[in-house]
Amino acid sequence: MLKITDDNYSEILSQDKLVVIDVWATWCGPCQRLAPIIAQVAEEVGDSVVVGKYNAENNEELLERYGVRNIPTILFIRHGEVADRLTGAVNAAKIKEYINKNS
Repeated sequence: MLKITDDNYSEILSQDKLVVIDVWATWCGPCQRLAPIIAQVAEEVGDSVVVGKYNAENNEELLERYGVRNIPTILFIRHGEVADRLTGAVNAAKIKEYINKNS
């Protein structure tokens, strides 16, 4: 799973694949519960989708660019535009449903 930062997100978003970004913070309890779920989904989808984590404590450009106001938020980005988003701790089936819907 990729570590997405303000320094590398432009390159990652330029790929011709669906990009799934977990926006999180260390102090966020629901983010911590979501972490193993995101890792499981990333393993299951393999290279067909780019899955990464974006720490909202150390970065802010994506928060401003895509209007992220709450965490955890999962962004589903295609060609640099948000195709969909989920907010809050969700299960793997819901994340995969959104991946299938937006791939």
